[in-house]
Amino acid sequence: MEQDTTGWVESFVPVEGHRVFYRESTPVDGALPIVHVHGFAISGTYMMPTARRLSARATNLVPDLPGYGRSERWDHTLGIPGLAHALLATLDALDLDRVVLVGNSMGCPIILEVAHDAPERVDRVVLVSPAGGAANQPLSRAVGQLAVDARREDRRMARIAVPDYLQFGPVNAWNLFGELTRFPSLERLLKVAVPALAVIGSRDPLMPPPTRVREVGRIAPEHVTVALIEGAAHALNFSHPGELAHVISSWLDGRPILDDPDEPGFTRVLQIGRD
Repeated sequence: MEQDTTGWVESFVPVEGHRVFYRESTPVDGALPIVHVHGFAISGTYMMPTARRLSARATNLVPDLPGYGRSERWDHTLGIPGLAHALLATLDALDLDRVVLVGNSMGCPIILEVAHDAPERVDRVVLVSPAGGAANQPLSRAVGQLAVDARREDRRMARIAVPDYLQFGPVNAWNLFGELTRFPSLERLLKVAVPALAVIGSRDPLMPPPTRVREVGRIAPEHVTVALIEGAAHALNFSHPGELAHVISSWLDGRPILDDPDEPGFTRVLQIGRD
């Protein structure tokens, strides 16, 4: 797995009286920055493999949202709307007027909220394994899905996830996970006002059944594209960073999304909505 950190810097930025930690790649002039938004109870560290692969095409930023990783907690555990507000405030603090947002799992509802509230700030969104909705209800079912996924993920991810989960705390995790399971991610995707790419893994137990995914693909607006990476589980930004970066780059460039034979996994497009 790509581990090169050349050109990356780590720093803090003040956001509404609290310090937010972020990682930033070498600046690339003439390209919109790409901001990666992590998922539930985990820091942005596991987003780095894909961010590194994309750092040659644009400035990439990977923040830890308030209360996660090395960022300070706010006065209370932020729900999805609160995290979306904090992300927008972080973009303001970093002087980022317009960006491409890439989210994984809970990061997807967060960036969908940002795109809904401030579409002028978001050029495009990439939704990697969007979590939430009927497929993750009731809460007990979602917990079981998460347990299944843990056995399917790259084992190296445990070195990141376990300390982050322990730091976030079981009470915070339980409350926020319940909110996440109720968020209708796929339905909200149908209403997104900016071009969107959804990338899902064939071995992701948190995703709806294939029939529901195809249904969404058929009724999605023209600016929504859905791609599937065979063999990937939920955190494919960690397990399949090369294939994911290839898919994202192809979509951003307006090229057909084809499989990269040099990377693990096989990609196929379920629905293309590109001009």
